[in-house]
Amino acid sequence: MLMTDRIARLDSRALVKVSGPDAKPFLHSLLTQDVETLEPGALRFGAMLSPPGRLLFDLFLWGDEHGVVLDVAADRRDALIQRLSIYRLRAKVEVAADKRPVSVSWPGVAGGFTADPRTAGLGGRAIGEHGANASEDDWQAHRLAVGVPDPARDVDDGTYPIEANFDLLNGIDFAKGCFVGQETTSRMKRRGAIKKRMLPIVFEGPAPAPGTEVLNGELRAGEVMTGRDGGAVALLRLDRIDGELTVDGRAVTARRPEWMADG
Repeated sequence: MLMTDRIARLDSRALVKVSGPDAKPFLHSLLTQDVETLEPGALRFGAMLSPPGRLLFDLFLWGDEHGVVLDVAADRRDALIQRLSIYRLRAKVEVAADKRPVSVSWPGVAGGFTADPRTAGLGGRAIGEHGANASEDDWQAHRLAVGVPDPARDVDDGTYPIEANFDLLNGIDFAKGCFVGQETTSRMKRRGAIKKRMLPIVFEGPAPAPGTEVLNGELRAGEVMTGRDGGAVALLRLDRIDGELTVDGRAVTARRPEWMADG
């Protein structure tokens, strides 16, 4: 481990283990990510969507010798288990909570960690305890500095995954074939019908309350999601991010992170 690496335990995340002979094909048909080629120890980022293509769960997928371990928001774990049970039908799979914790390292990928599949700037991710020397709040500040939204905090049941930048953060495999919500997601990407995206905004002072309007002059440009002093994530209309933006009368600036260069 590099002396500069920081490690935190994420109590906001929890694990679900999906095992059995049908585990990978079962999940492959449901999730936005390719599961069938997921090797033991490998890590991918993906999601489960509603049939109309809205974001239900953001997920990290860990390859396991007996199936797949899913990393999900802790307060959504029971809902994910219930949702998977609905789809299970006759598939030979077992779905159960995994009590191990989730850890992250940054700015580098510490020993025993795997690179975060979203973007290199986020550092590493691991299952289990790894000697935390920093807090989850420290990690959230780093994530925000890299400009990556947290779907567990920044989305609601009306958000499309592309609006939360899943297509730019390696969260959707457009070549894998069908998954729940695939038709809407592929159509948005194929037609370029992407009107809104989550972008980091910077400002002076404390973060505005979630839901606060972002204005471009007198026009609504979007709304604040979550943040902290000096910065937040906002869902913004891409045709209104240039010009003088304000929130509660304060000047704000929207910025495009490096990983968003092609978006």
